[in-house]
Amino acid sequence: MEVASDQATSICSYCDRAIPSSNLDLHVAHCSRKLEKCKICGDVVPKKHAEEHFLSTHAPVACSLCSETMEREVLGVHKSENCPQRIVACEYCEFPLPAIDLFKHQEVCGNRTELCHMCSRYIRLRERDAHESRCNGGTNIIAESSRNTSPAERDHHGAPRRQPHEASRKRLLFTIAITGIAVLFGSLIFQKKAEHSQMP
Repeated sequence: MEVASDQATSICSYCDRAIPSSNLDLHVAHCSRKLEKCKICGDVVPKKHAEEHFLSTHAPVACSLCSETMEREVLGVHKSENCPQRIVACEYCEFPLPAIDLFKHQEVCGNRTELCHMCSRYIRLRERDAHESRCNGGTNIIAESSRNTSPAERDHHGAPRRQPHEASRKRLLFTIAITGIAVLFGSLIFQKKAEHSQMP
């Protein structure tokens, strides 16, 4: 026996499904009792789970790093790009620290110097990229830097002797360790002040 395929249908206003017109009233009555359409996203959820749906999907949430409240949809972007307490690395020493402290740290860190192995001059870290792009280790740069170098530091050709890379690496590790201690000490002081201010 062949079933008619051209049976008239209507769209249910609760679940947006196409329902045979002959069953629509019964279906709508069932939907209105059991289902609810979310006013924010339009998803149809069982009435008993409507609050759970709102809390898990749409309720404002607090950032676990800075405690700022925001929509759940933007939390991921906030944590990765905007949160002042997100951890970022210093571009000079790669030390990880909160983004809010980065500018102050890089002001100090960028003023440290490192030996250029091309021209044997000490270059500020903040100027290193620009220096490396124009440094060719030519004699005019060596001659200029030799005025700041003692005779004992020069080899038999008169050019400054280059220090091994290991020395600059050790100096960097020492600076990172000192910076870490300073950040830890600062956070302990801040914590003590916060505890003291909360005391009655």
